[in-house]
Amino acid sequence: MKIAASLFIVITLILSALPAWGEVSGRSAEEYAPPLKELAEKAGFKIGLCLSPNQLQDVKYLDLLSTQFNTTTCTNETKAYSLLNQRASQQSEDGMPRMDYTVADRMVGWARDHGVGVRGHVLTWDAYMTDWFFREGYDSSKPIASQEVLLARLESYITQVVTHFETEFPGTIYCWDVVNEAMGDSAAEYRAGDPTLLRTTRNGQPNVFYEYLGEDYVAYSFLFARNAAETLGADIRLFYNDFNMLYPAKRAATKHLVEKINHFAQDEAGNDRQLIDGIGMQGYMGGYGQQAGCLSQDLIANTKASIQAFAELGLEVHITEMALRNYDETKAQEHAAFYGRMFQMLAGINQEIGRDALTSVTIWGVSDVTPNVWNEYTWKLNGTWSGILTERGEIKTSFDAMYDALKGE
Repeated sequence: MKIAASLFIVITLILSALPAWGEVSGRSAEEYAPPLKELAEKAGFKIGLCLSPNQLQDVKYLDLLSTQFNTTTCTNETKAYSLLNQRASQQSEDGMPRMDYTVADRMVGWARDHGVGVRGHVLTWDAYMTDWFFREGYDSSKPIASQEVLLARLESYITQVVTHFETEFPGTIYCWDVVNEAMGDSAAEYRAGDPTLLRTTRNGQPNVFYEYLGEDYVAYSFLFARNAAETLGADIRLFYNDFNMLYPAKRAATKHLVEKINHFAQDEAGNDRQLIDGIGMQGYMGGYGQQAGCLSQDLIANTKASIQAFAELGLEVHITEMALRNYDETKAQEHAAFYGRMFQMLAGINQEIGRDALTSVTIWGVSDVTPNVWNEYTWKLNGTWSGILTERGEIKTSFDAMYDALKGE
C-alpha cells in the first residue's frame, strides 16, 4: 500500500508538471520572451488583437497588447456610422459630410504612443450605415440625393478620413479595409450570373451603396482611397475584407472582383491603376453558435488554400478577425491543440509561397464569453470557449500553443 501510495504521489507530481492544455497558462505577458510579435515578424506577418473603447480602461489587456502584439483594429470606432456627425454635416459650408473623431483619435493615439500599428476598418460598408448620409440635406425625412451628389459625398468622406488619421497620426494606420462584405453568400443576395457575387441585399434589405450609387461603388471606393493615399504620399495598403473567404465560392469570386477593381481606372499613360493591394479574410471558423463544424482540420486546409490563391493574384493577405470557435467547455484541450496547428500552418505559409504574402493576423475572439441572452451575437460570432484569454483576462494555454507554434516548438 505504501509503495502504491508513493507511486501515486510520483505520478501526480509528474502530471502536474506537464502543460495543462486548455487551462490557464499561469504566465504573465512579460514572461513570453521573445515576445509573440517578434516570432510572427520572423514568419513575415504582424500579429494583433482587436480594441474597443472599454478596453482602453483595461490595464491588463493593454499590457498584453503592447508587449506581445504589434497591430490592432478598432472594433467599431473607425467605421462610418461611428464617425459621421449629422448636425455638423448639415451645417458644412461645402455640403460635404463632417465627422467626429473624438473616440477614434483616443484609440489610434494610444496605439501610436505604444508602437502598435492600426488596421483602418472600414471606409465603405452597407451594414448599419446611417440613412441620412444618402438623403438630401442629410435629413432622413427627405428624398435620396442624386447619384452624382452621393459619389461626391463618398469621395469626400473617404478622402477626409484617410487624410485625418495620416495627418494626425502619421504612419500609424498602415492599411485600410476600403470595402467590407460586398459579396453575397446566397443566390438571393446577388444578381444571377454575376461572377463577383456583388451583394444587392443583406438580410432581405437592400445594399444601400449598391442601390443608390450603383454596382461600381466598390471600385469607386478603392479609387477614392488610392487617390487620397497618393496625394498624401503615404504607403497605406488598401484591402477588400469579407467573411467566408476561406471557402471556394468567395475565393473564386474574389478573382473577378479584383480584376474589376484593377481595370476601373487608368493613369495618364492609359495603363490600368492597381487600386487594391490585398484581401482581408475575416477568419470566423467553425459553427455559428454551435459546436458542429468547429475545430476541423478542413478549416486549416481551406485557409491555406485561400492564402495561396490570393497570393497568386499578387495580393497581400490579412486574417483580420480570427475567431477559432469552440462552444464545448470539455474540448479545451482540443481547442488549444487546434490553435497550435493553425499557427504551425501560418508560420510556414510565406516560406512555402516564396514571399511574404500573409502580412497580418488579428485575433477577434480574444476572450472566452459565457453565453447570455443580452449579448447573444458576441458569443455566437466569436465562440464561447474560444479565446486565448479567460473571461477574467488570464492567459490560456491556447496562447501558449500559438506562441510555441510560431517559435517552432
